[in-house]
Amino acid sequence: MNEHIIINLIEILGTFAFAISGIRHAAAKHFDWFGGYVCGIAVAIGGGTIRDVMLSTIPFWMTTPIYLICTAVALLTVVLFGKWMEPLKNAWFVFDTLGLALFTIAGIQKSLIFGQPFWVAIIMGCITGSAGGVIRDVLLNNEPVIFHREIYAMACVLGGMAYWGMARMGLSVEVNVVVSFLLICLIRFLAVRYHISLPVLKEMKNEE
Repeated sequence: MNEHIIINLIEILGTFAFAISGIRHAAAKHFDWFGGYVCGIAVAIGGGTIRDVMLSTIPFWMTTPIYLICTAVALLTVVLFGKWMEPLKNAWFVFDTLGLALFTIAGIQKSLIFGQPFWVAIIMGCITGSAGGVIRDVLLNNEPVIFHREIYAMACVLGGMAYWGMARMGLSVEVNVVVSFLLICLIRFLAVRYHISLPVLKEMKNEE
């Protein structure tokens, strides 16, 4: 399958997943429908926009209205089915994780297509996956999720390194995508389930 088609499919799926996550957070703050849409679109296109600007290309959502439409569908999904999804407390976390994994992979692939080395592609993947969540949290006046103790952006980095390793072994793009996606999701799920986190920085105090 053409790599551009794979990227477009991943970005559409990631947009829907991230948009639902952002809209749900907005609902928790009692925003109206328009405010929810703004939060949904911010988290859905924020990271990819930063990536595309850094790659000196037209931001992906400006080439087709499908991403704006996809966010509108996500809004309707939350409005119409939110009360049935609410009892599934982990549903919102799952959507956020799916968006994180999908956009990380899209960021890596697009950076490689633009001729960037793998170490840059991994960073771009991390930005694509996590920056939208930062924008969402700033809009909602919450502490950005990447500063939480739970592993978030590091899952993107580890997934990107796995993608690089499989590419070096000559595996197909489809295999790289599937395995990296599953790995990012698994790391995120296990980190939250078992409260796995990176060491906390200790405050440095001057001794008198």
